[in-house]
Amino acid sequence: MQIDELARLLEGAIMAYGKPLSMQQMENLFEEDARPSKQDFRDALAVVAESCEERGFALVEVASGWRFQVNDDLSPWISRLWEERPQRYSRALLETLALIAYRQPITRGEIEDIRGVAVSSQIIKTLLEREWVKVIGHRDVPGRPAMYATTRHFLDYFSMQSLNQLPSLAEIRDIEKINRELDLADLDPEQAKSVALDQEQTLPSEDEQQQDTNVDMSADDENIENDTPIMRDENDA
Repeated sequence: MQIDELARLLEGAIMAYGKPLSMQQMENLFEEDARPSKQDFRDALAVVAESCEERGFALVEVASGWRFQVNDDLSPWISRLWEERPQRYSRALLETLALIAYRQPITRGEIEDIRGVAVSSQIIKTLLEREWVKVIGHRDVPGRPAMYATTRHFLDYFSMQSLNQLPSLAEIRDIEKINRELDLADLDPEQAKSVALDQEQTLPSEDEQQQDTNVDMSADDENIENDTPIMRDENDA
């Protein structure tokens, strides 16, 4: 199959599927003896991406595969298609999610030690229900507390391919970026400033971030790729 024909096929498949389409799923569109090479698939995807350059959407690769996504600069208008207002999340939930993302794997007790306050069970429940985090095992200490890490769905939601694309702490502390990326645009300036100050106190320093992500991201990337726990309960074995 020619690259242009393959590009047309992949464009239709991605559009029809309605969620990220992985390379394996693309390969499964063909019988094994007629399957294009991975390089052919990538060349065809590049053709599709190039064809979207002057359009209102783009072909984006996220953790689960490729999808079409409306360009960010159109969101002020596109968002008006939905009557309900974007869901707002509490400062405590955002702090908890940020700590899990940057310090994973991490236990609830460790999050509480860093924040200095108890973590509500509802916060953990919300993060689990949204499939932004999951339990990947249990710490080998008394009580065997659950260890939390982010999921592939978390990466997809925030349009990332891997944890290495997490914004730096300097970017997170930018109030305008927080408002834009974490749906805090409805907060007034004083509230937004409060969120930024609180995150400065709870998030690790730049040096700590580099140390933690170098160690933990590789483990989580492997966990995401294989979708298996880092540690398993004896009951699960």
